[in-house]
Amino acid sequence: MKHVMAICGIGVALLVVAAGCTEALEKVKQKDAEVRAAPLTLVDKGLSLAPIIVFSNAPPMTRKVADELAAYIEKVGGAKPRVIEGLPNPVPEHAIWVGYQPKLKELFPKTDFEFKNPEEILIACDGKNLVIAGRDRWDPQHMVVKGWHFSVNGWQQEYGTVNAVYTFIQDYLDVRWLWPGEIGEDIIRKETIAFAPFEYRYHPQIRLRIGILALSAPGSLAGCAQDWARLQRMQLDSANIGYRLDNAVGGHGFGDWWGRFHETHPEYFALQPNGTRDGYPLSNSKICQSNPGVWDQWLDDVAKQLEADPTRTFFNAAANDAASCGPCICEKCRAWDVPEAKKRMLTWEGLCQEYPALSDRDVRFANTLARKLRQRYPGKDYYVKIFGYGPTTPAPLKNKPDDNVILAHASNWFAGSGDNDVESIYDEKSSQQIADWAAMGAKIFYRPNLPGDAGYHLMLPDVPFGRAMETIRFVADHNCTGILFDTMQECWPTQGPLYYLLAHLAWNPFQDGYAIMDDYYRRGFGPAAGQVKAYWTLLEATRNRKIDGKLTFPQAYNAAFYQRAASLLDEADAVVAKAPDIYRRRIAFVRVGLEFTRKMNEVLDLMARYKNSKGEDKEAADRVSALWKEIELIVKGNYFYTHYLLRELRPGLDPDYNKKK
Repeated sequence: MKHVMAICGIGVALLVVAAGCTEALEKVKQKDAEVRAAPLTLVDKGLSLAPIIVFSNAPPMTRKVADELAAYIEKVGGAKPRVIEGLPNPVPEHAIWVGYQPKLKELFPKTDFEFKNPEEILIACDGKNLVIAGRDRWDPQHMVVKGWHFSVNGWQQEYGTVNAVYTFIQDYLDVRWLWPGEIGEDIIRKETIAFAPFEYRYHPQIRLRIGILALSAPGSLAGCAQDWARLQRMQLDSANIGYRLDNAVGGHGFGDWWGRFHETHPEYFALQPNGTRDGYPLSNSKICQSNPGVWDQWLDDVAKQLEADPTRTFFNAAANDAASCGPCICEKCRAWDVPEAKKRMLTWEGLCQEYPALSDRDVRFANTLARKLRQRYPGKDYYVKIFGYGPTTPAPLKNKPDDNVILAHASNWFAGSGDNDVESIYDEKSSQQIADWAAMGAKIFYRPNLPGDAGYHLMLPDVPFGRAMETIRFVADHNCTGILFDTMQECWPTQGPLYYLLAHLAWNPFQDGYAIMDDYYRRGFGPAAGQVKAYWTLLEATRNRKIDGKLTFPQAYNAAFYQRAASLLDEADAVVAKAPDIYRRRIAFVRVGLEFTRKMNEVLDLMARYKNSKGEDKEAADRVSALWKEIELIVKGNYFYTHYLLRELRPGLDPDYNKKK
């Protein structure tokens, strides 16, 4: 029994020791976890504790974004980190690494730096270092390309690191860019900037994003939001096809062919019912798509485009405008059509008749070019773009697009407006057509011609927030990889929140759009967020009421509307009377949009009166001219696309304008 007791005593002792060891081991593990989970402090009480290291020979935009990151860390934390180019010796204990370099594999041994997806970004912290990097693609020999108005220096095919930095500034430094300019930037200052270990990885589905604000594309002086679009990760996308001078891929593909070839190669052009190939309609001549000579000429043009810019990857084969006019009726082209396809009304000179939709013909043409493109340039990631437009909006019945064919589906459908295909005799919906194309695996760019019935082209507050969320989510669910509007005329005081929403949804279309807008109001207007939200909700409801009820502008923007809108902004001003002045200044910017809306609607009302008088109502004409002088003062310096407003829109809305010219 003593032995038994002794053994038991030893057992108890061992259990006690084991328990102590277990407790000690748990403490070690806990301490190790605490060490591993210790936050990385970038800034503390006005001191920068981690420099920024950008890899050697970084392309210009990556080097620039490293400096921008330093500037925003200073704006938020009060201390600007030093920017180091190349791998320093010795390597600092703590650092912010911008872009990939081999040292990162040693510092982050468990992190994957392969970046397998286009535009993939990575933001990771291990408690000692922070890495902000992404998939970057550039050709050092071809980093200058032509834009609309000036050349772009530092052009890349992918800007993963740049967009990763802008994501970090927004999501981790908590910066907002509500609209262009100083008062549109919102900073929350912090005494300490620190991060516990984490890893975030993402790649955007929508790879053509600048198409939302094409006027602010790289190399353009037309828009007023180049910097804003870049910060919002719109401008530096990887499928930027709409900025070029040389017959931009965002448009039609054969605009210069008649002038180049109608004398030497009339066979390139569509055969007409009158037996000629006379280029009808002359400004938008159609091509004989079944002609092998057309295929070879198109490939030769591609070769010249690549010689001028070897970084190009998208090549245009979209039919010219007036899509339903003058398609080829030669025997070979007609053999490509599918008689069972839904009918469209097509026109030729002196003839208009129903004819099967041309989608199968167009896809067969695109597939022919796409296969020849691959044969000539094996291993290259090159794409052929065509339009789903007019007689090619319905999905084909027999010809599936090859995987290097992009369909830009053009309709008047956006945000619950114009969903009916106006060229269909079957009451088809544009949204269903997109779904049908997606069902056969087509790669889709969403390219609506924005309907003007809500006044976007007049720079009025056409702000369908909820319907825009639904539309973007719908196309994202249906193989959409690009968005290209024709065309947002930038007017920030009247439409700015819509641009903000669309920018964020273009980066990630699966976000909660209402949460994005609530954050916009809260960050932009602080104590007056509720009043400003109510103001923009009123404008959204007024817009929807106008198009749903088919109201005139004066009927929608009536006295009750102006009274309510003005009272909401007055309430907002009262709420922020003792708040920081930035809120009052932002409300004043919004009020600019209301005053513009009031005056533009008065112009429309007076012009209707003037036209009804057949030009005899001089009082109306004089008042319109006076209003335009007031409008000029309103838009000056307030981020309107003034060239369009005053040079293109005004002539049709000011009886005295052309006389003065």
